Amino acid sequence: MATEEECILLLILHRLQQRQRRDRRWYVRPLNQKRDQDGEFVSLVLPMRSLDEERHFQYFRMSAPKFDELLSQVVRFLPDTHQNHRNPIGASQRLAVTLRYLTTGISLQALSASYKMGTSTVSGIVEEMCCAIWDALQGEYMAFPSSSQWQDIAEDFWRQWQFPLCVGAIDGKHVRIRAPPQSGSDFYNYKGFFSIILMAAADANYRFIYVDVGAFGRESDGGVLGRSAFGSRLAQGSLNLPAPAVLPGTTTPSPFFFLGDEAFPLQENLMRPYPGENKK
Repeated sequence: MATEEECILLLILHRLQQRQRRDRRWYVRPLNQKRDQDGEFVSLVLPMRSLDEERHFQYFRMSAPKFDELLSQVVRFLPDTHQNHRNPIGASQRLAVTLRYLTTGISLQALSASYKMGTSTVSGIVEEMCCAIWDALQGEYMAFPSSSQWQDIAEDFWRQWQFPLCVGAIDGKHVRIRAPPQSGSDFYNYKGFFSIILMAAADANYRFIYVDVGAFGRESDGGVLGRSAFGSRLAQGSLNLPAPAVLPGTTTPSPFFFLGDEAFPLQENLMRPYPGENKK
């Protein structure tokens, strides 16, 4: 006759087996098994390429040729999915999922339902593809400007905004998030919500020169800039800025500089407004 301890152990084992069966009822949800027949990529994206160019542009914010061009650039930076999956998802479909997410902000759950993929699969695809896009395009589109390119940016600021010797405008943006587990107040900002910080510098045409994403929401803009690679190079004078030049109507050379608000410290190459009490 079984002892009380043996009965308890058998009951625990039975409960664990039930939980495992409940947690993993299937390898792929039955609905998602029809992805290659009626998922959104097959039923909408592929037909749009040849039948409706305008809708394709509205859907992805780019034409089909531009989609193909981007795909050709990022595909070599993607991990090989054929080794670890029974039914691997092609690079074209992974790019479609990612662009749809980036252009609309649609939830991962909604993408999961329309493309007939697991939510965790969609999440992994978006993360991998964003890294691949950055790796493929950063060197060409977000490379640090050369001295002559800084000069061109300064000329744009003078021509469009009548601001001489300016090579960029710097600011931070709080991106709202859900607080990660056990993060305490790290992401809680002064505005009263949880966020990460996007720190960026832009040229006279609102185009990004530099971006840094991921700092804790509780940090100040000046602190985030100071700890970034860009901020370090700015403080050290190693951004390869042009040599000082004369301001209009003067004969004394002045350094090229970035513009920031009151949250940033005054530096040789970083200008900020006068404090409020001295603005008159």
